[in-house]
Amino acid sequence: MNKTATEQQIDSVVEKIKHLGHGVNISRGTNRIVIGAIGDESKLTPEMFDPMPGVEYSMHIVKQYKIVSRESHAENSIVHVRNIPIGGEKIQIIAGPCSVETQEQMDLAAQQVAAAGCRLMRGGAFKPRTNPYTFQGKGVDGLAIFRTAADKYDLPIVTELMDIRMLDTFLEQDVDLIQIGTRNMQNFDLLKEVGRINKPVILKRGLSATINEWLMAAEYIAAGGNHQIIFCERGIRTFETAYRNVLDVTCIPVLKRETHLPVIIDPSHAGGKAWMVPALSRAAIAAGADGLLVEMHPNPCEAWCDADQALNPQELTELMQSLKGIANAIGRSL
Repeated sequence: MNKTATEQQIDSVVEKIKHLGHGVNISRGTNRIVIGAIGDESKLTPEMFDPMPGVEYSMHIVKQYKIVSRESHAENSIVHVRNIPIGGEKIQIIAGPCSVETQEQMDLAAQQVAAAGCRLMRGGAFKPRTNPYTFQGKGVDGLAIFRTAADKYDLPIVTELMDIRMLDTFLEQDVDLIQIGTRNMQNFDLLKEVGRINKPVILKRGLSATINEWLMAAEYIAAGGNHQIIFCERGIRTFETAYRNVLDVTCIPVLKRETHLPVIIDPSHAGGKAWMVPALSRAAIAAGADGLLVEMHPNPCEAWCDADQALNPQELTELMQSLKGIANAIGRSL
């Protein structure tokens, strides 16, 4: 309450809280009075109280994200993609090209991803691009190409869903792990729909999203019944122009404190340059990430999109070797 709030104004707030079915606790300090509502505060909103005379501001004390919070589930959750665990002791590296181009390209990429020791494969059939005139992906045909290539090496596939209308197609193609991209992090209708299915979901952080907004976006999915959620940090937008985005390594321990769900990192989109990817990857694993989402192309110079940030097959193999030492040092394995 404001310092100048009258007893009548205080009583009005108290009566409203009681009318809404909550208990009340009044704390009278030297400089201000705080009124606490006791009960299921999710039923209350700041808009109910902020306009009332004498109120300075109102806020939730308990976290609004219930299902994904560490408070609701103390132990770390493990999300299984087929029989592959994400979270827990084993770190998973998901690798593959930015976009599906040709059957030959994807067949070769799948072979190289498997040879490097990765257990899951990424690839974009639908591509959200800043420029409307650049390659947008091969769509449904791309999904079929991707599935054919990955199945040869028993690799679960990871690909981005951009449109609710394509969800049935993703289910028909049996996409193993659905990615919600950074530009759709707060596409709430899309989040609600993937919340109703029984498929693991990667939720990428929005370019300018706070961690609280990110957690609340995950709560949309969880509230629909789908608790198989994996957070993916891919760099946030700041004033810096020396690299594509700023990899927020700090978010890893923060998320580990706030949520029981797995956290992975996309170093390729963060740095935007292939030469940065190994260093960012090693930092992420050392900080406690449960996995990486790395771009690798059989021939990066010929990639149809994001050529600058794609590793070649040899670089992916070398990266995997270097990560094993870091994983071992922190009591985990690849």
